[in-house]
Amino acid sequence: MTRKSFLGGAAMILIISSATGDVEFNHPTTDVYDGWRLGVQAWSFNRFSFFEAVDKTRELGLNWIQGYPGQRVAPHIDARMGPDLPENVRQEIREKLSASNVRMVAFGVVGIPADEAAARRMYAFARDMGVEVLVSEPAPDHYDLIDKLSKEYEIKMAVHNHPKPNRYWHPDNVLEAIEGRSEWLGVSADVGHWVRSGLNPVEKLKRIEGRIYDIHMKEVDVERGHDVVWGTGQARTRPILEELHRQGYQGLFAAEYEHSWDNNVPLIRKSAEFFNSVAAELNPSGWRNLFEGDLSNAVFAQGSWKYEDGVLELKGGGDIWTEERFGDFVLDFDFKVEERANSGVFIRTGNRKWLPWIEVQIADSHGKDVSPHICGAIFDIKAPKVNAMLPPGEWNRMTIRAEGPLVKVVLNNVPIIDIDLDDWTKAGRNPDGSSNKFNIAYRDLPREGFIGLQDHRDGTKVWYRNMRIREL
Repeated sequence: MTRKSFLGGAAMILIISSATGDVEFNHPTTDVYDGWRLGVQAWSFNRFSFFEAVDKTRELGLNWIQGYPGQRVAPHIDARMGPDLPENVRQEIREKLSASNVRMVAFGVVGIPADEAAARRMYAFARDMGVEVLVSEPAPDHYDLIDKLSKEYEIKMAVHNHPKPNRYWHPDNVLEAIEGRSEWLGVSADVGHWVRSGLNPVEKLKRIEGRIYDIHMKEVDVERGHDVVWGTGQARTRPILEELHRQGYQGLFAAEYEHSWDNNVPLIRKSAEFFNSVAAELNPSGWRNLFEGDLSNAVFAQGSWKYEDGVLELKGGGDIWTEERFGDFVLDFDFKVEERANSGVFIRTGNRKWLPWIEVQIADSHGKDVSPHICGAIFDIKAPKVNAMLPPGEWNRMTIRAEGPLVKVVLNNVPIIDIDLDDWTKAGRNPDGSSNKFNIAYRDLPREGFIGLQDHRDGTKVWYRNMRIREL
């Protein structure tokens, strides 16, 4: 099976859960606020293709993206995002989004034509891509048609504000435009552009309460004249989030970082960290980082692991463990390995030592036969249903769910492990009669313990990122 066909098959398997929903045969979204979707406006990556923007979104550990018209689809596809894309290109986009665990829930800023047939093509494209909100700055005489099509296609239209002298620079102008219209029409609030227009974003959010369908999230430092990391500059982000929490806003925050265009992922990551720190205070979903960025809640030998630019790297010299013990949980993360790498994720370990333990294998096993020792296996206990591992050097995604005696593993959108530890009733013996190396029956293992990442002491490297956990 080629990688292209494998990802296409995986795309059909994926079903994305809500931030607090159960993880059953799929990867979860890991938003820390129950009801807020933190994502990226692809304009932040306008020096790159849409496919590259999707990769950067996943690099940040985010599951949501707002596309924009005119962005090149991919380095290998000479076409632009929009309603004129042929079906074969749309299918490649859908497969890319699904394989990356990213949803394009909004699209804009778009021009919605006055011609009904052309406008319908825009709405049909949005529906085809799973878009829930079209972001636009319509001409005044277009609203009758837009209201009609939004109702028909059940896709919201949110009026966006560019800075003055744009027609909609002030929210009063937006409210006047949608007055008397159906609830399918609302506001896309670009809080950074309000600052550029000399407006107080918190006051203006209050002005449009109840009609906010989309947020373009920025922190503009007026003294420096450009975007900065959220929570710095004039520090408007916290009061903006507190106001939207008060209003009960539910929806997308599209990070639109209009600075450091060639490499703004580290700045968006820092912004997301600040966003999540505030959001977790306001309405926590239960998702949180397994390890702090400074590794202050980790137990490991000095120098054996390094966390930098969002990536935890094995340097050699020992395992890394949580200080905290976990019982029932969902653990979600990305990882990549080099050739011949051998590592693992230990769960519910009683004493931070190797035996007895449950290990979900992390290894370079791309293309190998299925066995209890390839990536995703419960080591020496249970082989995965299929080998879903990508080649060395490529990022994989894994979700581990442990609940009572049940352990489930999803690798790259494929459910590969679903076992009941209570079936392991004999030491050294698996239910099918085969032997294993453990001198304890797995049903007798503790149901609570530390989580660790293995250094196999063979000199090979492994990297982890976006390690998040939610206790059940």
